[in-house]
Amino acid sequence: MPRQPELTILMPCLNEAETLAVCVDKANGYLASSGVVGEVVVADNGSTDGSQEIARAHGARVVDVPDKGYGSAIRGGIAAARGRYIVMGDADDSYDFTRLDPFLERLRAGDELVMGNRFRGGIAPGAMPPLHKYLGNPVLSWIGRTFFRTGGIRDFHCGLRGFNRASMIALGLRTTGMEFASEMVVKSALGGLRMSEVPTTLSPDGRSRPPHLRSWRDGWRHLRFLLVFSPRWLFLIPGVVAGLVGALGTFALMFGPLSFGPIGLDVSSQVYLSALTVVGYQAVLLGVLTKLYASREGFRLPRGRSFDRLAERISPESGAIAGLLLFLLGLAVAIVQFSLWAGQGFGALDPLATLRLAIPAALLMVVGAQTIMAGMFLGILRVDVA
Repeated sequence: MPRQPELTILMPCLNEAETLAVCVDKANGYLASSGVVGEVVVADNGSTDGSQEIARAHGARVVDVPDKGYGSAIRGGIAAARGRYIVMGDADDSYDFTRLDPFLERLRAGDELVMGNRFRGGIAPGAMPPLHKYLGNPVLSWIGRTFFRTGGIRDFHCGLRGFNRASMIALGLRTTGMEFASEMVVKSALGGLRMSEVPTTLSPDGRSRPPHLRSWRDGWRHLRFLLVFSPRWLFLIPGVVAGLVGALGTFALMFGPLSFGPIGLDVSSQVYLSALTVVGYQAVLLGVLTKLYASREGFRLPRGRSFDRLAERISPESGAIAGLLLFLLGLAVAIVQFSLWAGQGFGALDPLATLRLAIPAALLMVVGAQTIMAGMFLGILRVDVA
């Protein structure tokens, strides 16, 4: 009876006839020389150039994945893999499948995701476009480390990586495109998986056609994923900054114009600052509600103790009370202004003096109404659905 494979070497494939054979041969050569019990799996995403036949002829097992996309191909391959561990790599001959020992050693030691680092291992001339080498990869990897505290992972997008199959399946990876590379790292960090990084090399790929990767399109998809999975940076932090700047400016201008050297601020600035306050406050509310919704639905998002304490305290009732107080405070200012106007026989008013108080009053009423509605929406989120 054949032994259960310890390692699956997985290659996503879409029309890789030029380079697939050499990649499969290198992977099989590694298994033979290392003595590792394993298999080579090609997750084919609808090739029309005979890649499937080439893979089978060179000893790989082909898994047909009809759903299009890099992420779909990898997820289909993971589902079909038989090994306890998986090392995945592109089938364009840019990664060396004969040097997988560092990945397997870390996996055997208990790491659940082992990333290759091309910047540490070496990038051959012409293997990576300057845009990716000096901007795309460093910036997106830095954003990922900052948002999700991934520790020593400094190359988010290396195509050669190893992982524990069961641990990865448990994360429930869902994306279908190139952003799958980021999703794997982000959800591993949020799920508390043990992660490490080993040096690997990158060579120019052996294909005569352009790569499937589209720099700006796929770079945006990676960035969008990182932002969506971090409401703190997408909503909370920008919202707090905008709200504080707007509110401080709005209420400071109640007492008269402000000057900063040659720059003068007056009522017109107060209008725009109050609008900035509303936008910032709305962003904060969206951030809080997004995290509460994610918590309810079981999504893993970055969380902190301060947010956990806040989540325990807020309720539809507390939101309604806080919002009502803010609304009534603004309404009280409006009533005072109306009374003063009535006392003058509803005659002409100084527009600047009137607006200096009317704008903050209107702001308080708008923010109060927003708070009440957010509290009611929180109540909807907390309704138990069978």
